[in-house]
Amino acid sequence: MLGRDKRVERGTELDVAGAYNAQFASVKRTGARTSMIVDPANGRMPPMTPEAQKIAAADRQFRLALLQATETCKNKSVACNGGKYDPKPSPRLAELAPRYNTARMNRFDGPEDGALPDRCLTAGLPELGGVSFRRIVQTPNGISMFYDVGQGQGWQRNIVMNGSPHLPADIRQWYGDSRGHWEGNTLVIDVTNFSPKTDVQGSRENLHLVERWTRTGPAMLEYVVTIEDPTVWTEAWTVRQEFTKQSDQANRLYYEPRCIEGNFGLPGLLHGRRMEDFAFANGRGPDPATRDNTHGSFVLDGDPLR
Repeated sequence: MLGRDKRVERGTELDVAGAYNAQFASVKRTGARTSMIVDPANGRMPPMTPEAQKIAAADRQFRLALLQATETCKNKSVACNGGKYDPKPSPRLAELAPRYNTARMNRFDGPEDGALPDRCLTAGLPELGGVSFRRIVQTPNGISMFYDVGQGQGWQRNIVMNGSPHLPADIRQWYGDSRGHWEGNTLVIDVTNFSPKTDVQGSRENLHLVERWTRTGPAMLEYVVTIEDPTVWTEAWTVRQEFTKQSDQANRLYYEPRCIEGNFGLPGLLHGRRMEDFAFANGRGPDPATRDNTHGSFVLDGDPLR
């Protein structure tokens, strides 16, 4: 996959692991711009606050500890940067994650040890990539957007357009609470009330989005979103993308998404790890803690701005 070659040497676990390559993933072009980020002007996310850096570092050190006895760290793979090799499995294997887990870790003691896509969940908003299809339906009193993401983790978004205020602060939703209004030909959507179980580059329940959707041509939508969380970044930042209208004829029928990962793959992952534990306890096979079941993905995945 372009820019994501994390192999150390031929024949290692990381050389042969992983189901997807560039054949399975699309890259959204930004045109003449060199970055999806248009503010700050340097095209980069603003610095994280000291507290956010501390939280991110604690989370990373926990995940690196779970990798310490694996070939990934033994071979000094990029996925183990900041960690160290120790043939003895980490005592932290039995610890709870420092915060609610959204990414892949080298443990599968329960469903929530898996990444969100393993559980048929998706990060959702803001639209930073990973969406293959949208269907937008306008009615007199509201707007609905249907999203197709990943391997069928589709979701429905309802945008309230009647001028009512956001939900009370104690009501949290996976995709937030969307309240929209028109400014000329631009649909402006204010999104708050995110769940603390979602994650956008470190931002969780305090995430605040202001989206601006503008029809710029017969087959073109401009999407500009300002992303703010003073507990995570030192300033707000803005991303711009352009979406091209697909064929009405080709998309006249669209089937309900089906997520194979969560329905079948997740029980298989859990069962496979229990069989590895059982075999090791009976003197057969390696200690599961010495095998990298993340394939280094927690370090390199989850960056929609790449």
